[in-house]
Amino acid sequence: MVWGAFSWHGMGPLVILDATLTSQQYLQLLADHLNPFAMFQHPGGIAVYQDDNATPHRANIVRAWFDEHDGEIQRLNWPPRSPDTNPIEYIWDALDVRLRALNPSDGFQSLADSLPRRIIELRRARRGPTRY
Repeated sequence: MVWGAFSWHGMGPLVILDATLTSQQYLQLLADHLNPFAMFQHPGGIAVYQDDNATPHRANIVRAWFDEHDGEIQRLNWPPRSPDTNPIEYIWDALDVRLRALNPSDGFQSLADSLPRRIIELRRARRGPTRY
């Protein structure tokens, strides 16, 4: 899973999450990534934040965090199950299209095919540098 943010000023961080997001992890994500990004992009102003209404986003501890940061980040209320109204969905789609255009399977196959040559070159180099 990936979490990301953007503003009118530019893209924010992309955070790769290894597991299903819990409310505690989401709270940490907000503190570690959203808050610094919002403060950098909107110094002295109020950033508007929109999430996708997932269960961890609606936990009481998360609501309390947004209440504490009320003068810095305004949470946008919007209807659940309405991804078409969330502008970051268009960014995810554009990212998906570009990643698929790279056709990573070709790169993996070329890498796998090159392993025998790499091993031979490593043996010849006797722990020295190789062209790989």
